[in-house]
Amino acid sequence: MKTIVDPTGALDEGLAAIRRQYDVPAEFPPEVLAAADVAATRTPADHVDRTGRAFVTLDPAGATDLDQAFAIEAAGADLLLHYAIADIAWFVEDGGPIDAEAWKRGATLYLPDGKARLYPPVLSEGVASLLPDGPRPAVVFTVRVAPDGAVRLDGAERAVVKSRAKLAYETVTDADLPADFAELSRRIAAAEERRGAARVDPPEQEVARAEGDGFTLDFRPRLPSEDRNAALSLAANMAVADTLLAHKTGLFRVMAAPDARAVTRLRHSARALGIHWPAGAALEEIERGLDLTKPRQAAFALAIRRAGPGASYAPWREGELPWHAAVAATYAHATAPLRRLADRYVVLAALAVSNGRAVPDAAVAAFERLPKVMARADALSGQIDRGVIDLAEAVMLRGQEGRMFAATVTDIDPRGARIQLADLPVVARVTAHGVAPGASVQVRLEAADPVSRKLTFQRVA
Repeated sequence: MKTIVDPTGALDEGLAAIRRQYDVPAEFPPEVLAAADVAATRTPADHVDRTGRAFVTLDPAGATDLDQAFAIEAAGADLLLHYAIADIAWFVEDGGPIDAEAWKRGATLYLPDGKARLYPPVLSEGVASLLPDGPRPAVVFTVRVAPDGAVRLDGAERAVVKSRAKLAYETVTDADLPADFAELSRRIAAAEERRGAARVDPPEQEVARAEGDGFTLDFRPRLPSEDRNAALSLAANMAVADTLLAHKTGLFRVMAAPDARAVTRLRHSARALGIHWPAGAALEEIERGLDLTKPRQAAFALAIRRAGPGASYAPWREGELPWHAAVAATYAHATAPLRRLADRYVVLAALAVSNGRAVPDAAVAAFERLPKVMARADALSGQIDRGVIDLAEAVMLRGQEGRMFAATVTDIDPRGARIQLADLPVVARVTAHGVAPGASVQVRLEAADPVSRKLTFQRVA
């Protein structure tokens, strides 16, 4: 949950407690900041001049750590996506203070009241960010997108680029964007559907004040510009992954599909939320058909995200095909190096093999170490996200003790019954005997404690 509407600061204390519990770093060590100040003075020397190309960025309005800028041109029936990726590696010395701190952090951590950056802001929100206030060093991937949505990495180069505009999801218009932006994203989406991909991003949860002293937990619908922009990143990441796989190197993002038990649990959640799931329909079909502007369907999309085994990182191994079930393809992370440590090395590897060079030794060694580092960062991010949602749910239901709720049992385990409330995007546990997954129950809210971030329900029927 990365958005929040909390004008009275009702969640401040709880968010501060989450930061303390998970030891979220508040600042960088002095030696890292000093090294970043020196690194920020580096002048690009191994970069060709691409400032004549009309790059733009598209991000949330308030974002300043801009990883990607893009330009699109037609090449016969194909489209060429020139995707500029922030060249943070140009500023970071392997083994230096900035690098060592980045390996400790692994990724930028996001909370509704702020973030803990992977790199110092003088770099990640300054000279390395693809802001439109001057030329910036970048690695430019040229991705060829065929009419059927097939992608191929045509080349990669270090270049100096200049963004023409910092566009925002909330205000961008078609006239602001390259002429083929919508067509490129349409091709990628069509290819996803043919592959049977189930990459549906649930909307962000948002806490907003209700009438009186209460709060509501709602969903902020994703904007079409967000989904179209995500297609560019998907295209680049798939093209990079295919290139690295062909050269028998790299680090890949992998994920298995939800297992049979998780799918059964999701069927119960769908029933609780009033979502029709025909007996013969696959989960991927239901997921692709969700209308995320409807709260119950958005809640189900979030339930699907939570039900999977989670994605992880895997280095190239002889005889193994790295696979991402949600994407239904081989996939890598290469497009957010300001926010994810792994991307920095994937970018360097793709740059090398695209130009007939050996992958740098630092990247080869990093591919073996990164899965554990990124798993730790992903786990921490997941714990923080779960803590924030638990906090929001407790704040939302505080003062409603004694209220009755309809719910459906989605799963049974030694800790009790997992339930999905029928009218709120809340998953909780309750002690319940003699019930089976799929059963409808009535529960009473006994306690909603924002301090412990816990909800206590009692089954009454």
